[in-house]
Amino acid sequence: MPPHKQPKVLLFDIGGVCVISPFQSILNYELSLGIPPGWINHSISKTAPNGFWHRLERGEIPLDDAFYAGFNEDLHDPTRWDAFYKLQQSKNPTVSREIPPVPKLDGRWLFNDMMAASNAPDPWMYPALKNLKANGNFILAALSNTVIFPRGHALHREDFLADPLRSLFDVFVSSAHVGLRKPDPKIYEHALNEVDKYAKSHAREERGRALGWKDGVKPDDIVFLDDIGENLKAAKKVGFRTIKVPLGKSFEAVDELEAIMGSKLAGDHPRVPIKPKLGGANAKL
Repeated sequence: MPPHKQPKVLLFDIGGVCVISPFQSILNYELSLGIPPGWINHSISKTAPNGFWHRLERGEIPLDDAFYAGFNEDLHDPTRWDAFYKLQQSKNPTVSREIPPVPKLDGRWLFNDMMAASNAPDPWMYPALKNLKANGNFILAALSNTVIFPRGHALHREDFLADPLRSLFDVFVSSAHVGLRKPDPKIYEHALNEVDKYAKSHAREERGRALGWKDGVKPDDIVFLDDIGENLKAAKKVGFRTIKVPLGKSFEAVDELEAIMGSKLAGDHPRVPIKPKLGGANAKL
């Protein structure tokens, strides 16, 4: 990211940024079953904007048996599989010339494995986030595509924000609560309005006076961190500055934050990328 004025807002995605990426779980699952990596993400993305995954993240449908059935169906579309496999053949001459049947996946197991895996704090970004909170020089905000877990689910919380991670943020924009999801431009506009409102409402406090919050927040006052290129492109169109968080290597994004801050943020976790797990004893068909 080229040099800019000091931002007022650091805006974080959650999954794959502040916590372990659900894509890590997807990759592990695909490799353990011998599926060409990328099929599950391709399948989900190609059902946008009205696939079961997308509707769940907009809060339009509940997480229940109907969701799991629909999500599973979205993962087994033969036309999408045919197009995906032909694309792999064009990229890799070692891929079989014969298109195999659509892989049989367990959508319920996969979804819950992804959610459980992405509940763990990222070993590099989470310490940086806590240090940023203690520093106090920025509005810390989150913009996340989320799921509302029902009562009885292991990840259900009565108070969505009563969480050690979520409580670090001054502003938290949750897709399932606002009815919008990235990369819809409207959710970035909503996030901008929320952080602008926060700045102006705290402008008379000592912190707000020192940091110039009386003038509110403009798009280029925001640095947005996400692990998905499509989401970052949409943010740039709104005028946000962006940092890409590489899968399994969030320490590279922490380096960029440190350059902005001019001070150390990272903890002491070794800078060793998180590798895919092969052999998947827990993978389900």
